[in-house]
Amino acid sequence: MSPLPPVLIRGGTVVNADREQRADVLCVDGVIAAVGEGLQAPPGATVIDAGGQYVMPGGIDPHTHMQLPFMGTVTQDDFFTGTAAGLAGGTTSIIDFVIPDPKQPLMDAYRTWRGWAEKAAADYSFHVAITWWSDSVHADMGTLVQDEGVNSFKHFMAYKNAIMADDETLVNSFKRSLELGAMPTVHAENGELVFLLQQEMKAKGILGPEAHPLSRPPAVEAEAAQRAIAIADVLNVPIYVVHVSCAEAAEAIARARARGQRVYGEVLAGHLVIDDSVYRDPDFAFAAAHVMSPPFRAPEHQAALWRGLQAGHLHTTATDHCTFCAAQKAAGQLDFSKIPNGCGGVEERLSVVWDAGVNTGRLTPSEFVAITSANTAKLFNIYPRKGCVALGADADLVVWDPAATKTLSAATQFSKNDFNIFEGRMVTGVASHTLSNGRLAYVQGDLRVAPGQGRYVKRPAFGPVFDALSRKAALSAPSSVHRAMAA
Repeated sequence: MSPLPPVLIRGGTVVNADREQRADVLCVDGVIAAVGEGLQAPPGATVIDAGGQYVMPGGIDPHTHMQLPFMGTVTQDDFFTGTAAGLAGGTTSIIDFVIPDPKQPLMDAYRTWRGWAEKAAADYSFHVAITWWSDSVHADMGTLVQDEGVNSFKHFMAYKNAIMADDETLVNSFKRSLELGAMPTVHAENGELVFLLQQEMKAKGILGPEAHPLSRPPAVEAEAAQRAIAIADVLNVPIYVVHVSCAEAAEAIARARARGQRVYGEVLAGHLVIDDSVYRDPDFAFAAAHVMSPPFRAPEHQAALWRGLQAGHLHTTATDHCTFCAAQKAAGQLDFSKIPNGCGGVEERLSVVWDAGVNTGRLTPSEFVAITSANTAKLFNIYPRKGCVALGADADLVVWDPAATKTLSAATQFSKNDFNIFEGRMVTGVASHTLSNGRLAYVQGDLRVAPGQGRYVKRPAFGPVFDALSRKAALSAPSSVHRAMAA
């Protein structure tokens, strides 16, 4: 393979999570070779004029589902089309999910997902879900951490009779994660309550998409979040709560952090700007297209999520990109519980968060970088390789035009789905250029990608902090006071 030509990004304002500075950025052989003023372009270099624009680390989406088999069907976006769409919006890395079937060996599922992901256009990594427990799961977790660079394990507290993890599984997996230096993550919804409420909705004859949020009220998310946090506290293990959607769950995280517990929260771009009125739309296709779990909430919950991001109780933004088309969603035409759960967003996340966050004064540009890139890199142990514009980091960069506008629409998106949950929303602030490992992947509307250009990124196990917590768990009574990880 011939070497990539150097790229010099000239005249922009470099934004990292800690500061802004006027600087040029030189990329050579896929890494950042220099950051400073007045850099000279090497022979053969491509020069990008970033005057009036920001130069930021590419977005990292810590929660996607590409090519996911779910509820009897498979998502529209595979690892190529999904990562390509992400690059068009400034996201240069994803962390997807390996989800074994109950009783399926973890390593078998992992190998399947790795095979699917070989076509990715951007860098990728994996969380691995723990859907059952046995001695073989215990052993496979060790192999995944030590040999495959997996340092996080997902636990679905929802989806009864499918992939739901009970408390025994949570306890065993959390303990094993701590031993290995891995981070447990949870989808926090009480699966038993959801199942009960779904049956009650059906008994009342409420069968349309409007029943979806009624069967998953904030209380079922809050209960599960609090339970997972309590289990993690007793076991002295850090925990990451995915797609926090309601004030009550955000408050549970804030309370735990105030006690010194190491709890981290993720927010979806959609939950920040879309409310539950979408489920009451008379058009089934429109309402069903928004069915995801947890559901979109009433507007007051959006305000609580923004406050959590501003206060530092919530740390990352993601999308849960999981695209099902209208024909797939129609499987639930007569029964809302059969609507495949999932929405898109990997392409739109940065623009939505910038427009609703930075442009409103809720976030500074540096805070934007923190919640869209740097915090994820730190929490999942790939910083400073990812998540910052610095000498030696991967040349995953987005040149960001804060004045450019765009109307988000399924008609113009690169995702292969036929719906866009942000349809018609005009945003100010878009990617003009995206670099992936030093390669120009997106240039002012022109997507320049091919299958297989992305790389699998190993994420090392955590070291001394986890070692100390593990010794503490073994030698002393449980304590709610933990050392904080910088994030």
